[in-house]
This record gives sequence, structure tokens and C-alpha cells, in this order.
Amino acid sequence: MSSFLTLSGISAATPDGRPLFHDLTLSLGAERVGLVGRNGSGKSTLLGIAAGDAEPLSGTVHRTGTAGRLLQRWRGEDTIAEALGVADPLAILNRIEAGDGTDADLDDADWTLPAAIESGLVRVGLAGLDLHRRMESLSGGEQTRIGLARLVLERPDLLLLDEPTNNLDSIGREAIEQLIESWRGGVLVASHDRALLEHMDRIVELNSTGVRIVGGGWSAFAAAREAQRALAETERERSQAALRSTLDAAQASREAKQRRDSRGRAFAARGSEPRILLGAQAERAQNSGGQARRLADRQVEEATRTLELARARVEILTPLTIEVPATGLPPHTEVLALEEVEAEVGDRQFGPWTFALHGPERVAITGPNGAGKSTLLRLAMGELVPSKGTVRRASQRVAMLDQHLRLLDPQDTILGNLRRLHPLLDEEAAHAACARFAFRSRDNQRIVGTLSGGERLRAALAVVLSAPQSPWLLILDEPTNHMDIESTEVLEAALQAFDGALLVVSHDARFREAVGAMRTLTIGDDRVAGTR
Repeated sequence: MSSFLTLSGISAATPDGRPLFHDLTLSLGAERVGLVGRNGSGKSTLLGIAAGDAEPLSGTVHRTGTAGRLLQRWRGEDTIAEALGVADPLAILNRIEAGDGTDADLDDADWTLPAAIESGLVRVGLAGLDLHRRMESLSGGEQTRIGLARLVLERPDLLLLDEPTNNLDSIGREAIEQLIESWRGGVLVASHDRALLEHMDRIVELNSTGVRIVGGGWSAFAAAREAQRALAETERERSQAALRSTLDAAQASREAKQRRDSRGRAFAARGSEPRILLGAQAERAQNSGGQARRLADRQVEEATRTLELARARVEILTPLTIEVPATGLPPHTEVLALEEVEAEVGDRQFGPWTFALHGPERVAITGPNGAGKSTLLRLAMGELVPSKGTVRRASQRVAMLDQHLRLLDPQDTILGNLRRLHPLLDEEAAHAACARFAFRSRDNQRIVGTLSGGERLRAALAVVLSAPQSPWLLILDEPTNHMDIESTEVLEAALQAFDGALLVVSHDARFREAVGAMRTLTIGDDRVAGTR
């Protein structure tokens, strides 16, 4: 298989010099390769190096094909034609059709372009879109799909995709998966979408301990990761046993030396040997004892260092654990009810919606982008007054984490946010609350704005679940957007342990399944909510 991109011994660092990864060697041809790693591990940096937009700290990059990056940020005033990069060639065709074309226009005209544009839009699920519309009129998911359509038109040898399914509904996710499946060139995609990663031929993991490459999709990678964790735990246990054995041997040696010294002193006290001989024997004993102590100290030091390294590796590889406090939600208690609820947002009308949550039910809300999922959550929280219908909620026992975690002050510390929102918590209780959510004492003073996506969500959970009265209903709006896989798995484990009710908006089917969302509320463009 010919290679479109060859990376040899690549190392990279942040602009302030923090190492990201080192000694990455990868050859990429007509295959699909996934990039995974914790937020800040260097996935986007590696994509930039692959595209030629950034230089590695060391190593070489060899490109034999063209590369195309998925664009996801646009100027609002750009038309769709401009975003697709076809405004100028379409203008040439329009001038020719209007009879105003020049000889240069005739030379440059591409009469296959309109059909190619339509084919590209169909391929990403946006058939029939008016090319004169401005990008600001599209949803975030639709804008991402325009970026995909541009790649289809450009047809690079190598696709470079950075978290392409963020903010996409099921239609957009299917478009991404189909594009990757059918692409005849190479694909390098950084993603936390486990369903998308299942389609990969190889997965490259970037982390502080080095680079790991596993053949196969996500299931194969997850199995290899669990095996690595088990191996690290075994090595920690072995190192711990070796240290105990070394300490025991050192103690036994010291006790044996003490017994020999005691016998020697008793023998000298009898005075049956010449004084000069006794002195020589004492000197030899002292020298050999010193050597034995130094050897024992060195062995203990080496065993201790080996154990520390093994423990550090386990800490790196083992996911965090969160202790979720009990809510005390009584069974069958109504925590939320909507009856024939409608809402007006701008010139759009949503609803009517009717559903209820009782006791520790778990409900997932799905539907296409723009169908009104976030509007429904605002109604549930009381942030939006319905134009029709009735909303009932368990007073003071409902909490919501929106996509941007606006309850947190990004300029304040984790501990400061907790104390600000729960002023009745004393300092000891606040520190204990942080500890339950896997924040060590030194982490409590970190500024929220400097945290990764997973850390911010963990801090927000610490805040809402540490209230004097724990919420009976927790509402989550796309909680896994911008979170790495390990953070998502930590959140899943926490929500599995949560004994209250859950109302979750998420396009991530694996996440919904993991947290046990047993009932699904599907919102469609027909303004009717259906449950199953």
C-alpha cells in the first residue's frame, strides 16, 4: 500500500514548551486511522503537523499526496457557495450563461461543477440547499456538513478530521461515517466518538507515557487497553511484594548482625584471646557490617523506586473514580411533568409536548438539530415560560448542566465555585466534596477556565451534587461534547451510580446505553414528542 503521509520520529510540544508526545512513527496510506488521547495530549497538534500547518519539535514528515482538513468555523456572512470554495467557478458559469463570458471564462469553465456540488450535498445529507444562503443561517451541525461537502468536492488523498461528530445529530453522524467508509484515500481522524472509532483500521493513542498503536477499531483498542491496565496492576503488586521482601531481608540481616555482635562482645568479655586479635576481628566485623548496610539500603532504594514507577503507571492508566452522594428520591415521586406544553423561540414554535418522570427514571431525548431539544430542557428547568400548557417540577430538587456549564465562574477556582454556590458548606465539607469527585487538595485551587472539558464537567457535577439537598432530577445537555473518551467513561460510571432521575440530551448512543437511559423521547420536526 502506497503511503500518502509518513511521520518518522515525530515529537511535539505546546507553545510554552510542555511535551506532548515523542518518537511517533506512522505511515498512512488508503486506510482509516483514529487518534485518541486525553484532552491536551496533542491530537490537534498532530493533525496540524500532518497538514503542514505546524512543524514538529523533531523528526521528519514526508507527504506524497494532497491533504484536506475539515473546516468547522466559518464567517457568518459567507455564503454556502463561498464556504464550499465554488463561488468563483460558479460565477464563471453564470457569466457564460448570461452571455457575458470572456475567452478566459470559456477556458476556465467547469461544466461538471453543478452536478458535483449537488452530489456532494446529497452525500452529506443537505440536498437542495440554496447556495446563496449565509452560513450564519445554518445550525452548527449543518455547518460541519458543509465542511464535509467541501472535502468531497476537493477530493484530497488524505482526509484530516478533528472531532467531526461534535454537535452533530444522528443524520450528521451517519453522513460522517458513510464518508469515511466510502473514502478511497486515507483518513486520519481525532475523535472521542466510540461508534465512529469502531470503523477504524488502526488506532493511535497519544499519552504522557508514549505512543501506542493498536490494530482494529475501538473494541480491539479497548481490549488492549484493559490488558495494559491489568498488566500495570500486576507489575505494581509484584513491585510491592519485592519491596516487602527486600525490607524483610534487610531487617533479617540487621538482626543477624546484632546477634553476631552480641556474641562477639560476650566472647571479648571473657578475655581469653589477645587484645590485638580481638581488635582485628572487631574491625572486620565493622567493615563487613557497613558494606551490608550500604547494600541493603541500595536494594531498598531500588525496590522503592521501581514501586513508585509502577504506581505512577497505574495512576496514569487507571480511570478516576467519583463517589456520588445518595439523593434519597422516594420511588414513584413525580420529579417533572409537561402537559401539552408549547414554546415560542423567535419565530419558531415548539411542541406540544407531554411526558412525565417519576422516581429514578432515566429518559433520553433525541431528535435532529434544531428540533427543540435544548428548548425542552429550558422549559423543564423553568428558564423559559411556555406559551401553552403546564410544567410541574420538584421544587428546588432539579439541577441542570448545560453544554457550556454556565453555572461555573471560569475566573474562579473549583473550591471557590463550590463555596459561592453553597455558602453553608464549611471549608472542611467543601474539601471533602471536591475529594469525592477525584479532585485532590492541590487541584481545588485550579482556575476553572484552565481545566479540560472533562475536568470542568467533573467540577460542575461536584457543585450540583454537593448541595445541602441533593437534586432528585439531573438534566444534562450534550454532556460529552468536547470530552475525551476517558472523561466520558468516568462520567458514565458516575451516572450509573446516581440514584436519582436523569433527563439527558445526547446524540451519543453508546453514552445513552452506558448510563441506562431506558426510555427515549424523540422530538421531530412535526412538533410531536413520541416515547418508546
